[in-house]
Amino acid sequence: MRIHIATDHAGLEFSTQLQHHLAAQGHDVEDHGPIEYDPLDDYPAFCIRAAQAVAADQAAGIETLGVVFGGSGNGEQIAANKVHGIRAALVWSIATAELAREHNDANVIAIGARQHTFDEAVSFIDRFIATPFSGEERHARRIAQLAAYETAGSLLPDPREVSSFDPEAG
Repeated sequence: MRIHIATDHAGLEFSTQLQHHLAAQGHDVEDHGPIEYDPLDDYPAFCIRAAQAVAADQAAGIETLGVVFGGSGNGEQIAANKVHGIRAALVWSIATAELAREHNDANVIAIGARQHTFDEAVSFIDRFIATPFSGEERHARRIAQLAAYETAGSLLPDPREVSSFDPEAG
């Protein structure tokens, strides 16, 4: 699987270690930066580029996911979620990593590098990569609602809220 990663200065050490870990597992790793420590760097560009690459790969039929991290993971998640087609989830446990994939079909994971040890973060990432989307109808319906809003700026009607009232029948 291709894994796109990005961080900021807070996660640079994690990034280097993570690239080695993922490559050792046989993944094709693409690093979207940064490549050197700069305490004043700005994470949005790095994370958006990684998310754009995930979206492009998925559109091309390539099996791919993304990993973004920084001090808390919050800003990195927000940045990734600005890219059309990305569902980035902030993960802080094995359970949230699994649920992000099973229920939300998340394609990017965000982690706070200052919130977890490297081993904890890797366990979340490994579980995220290994967990498939469940495909359950209720989860697919919710993802479709998000995609419709992202694309057209409107919500799909909730089938439970549609009434049987017919305005033409009077």
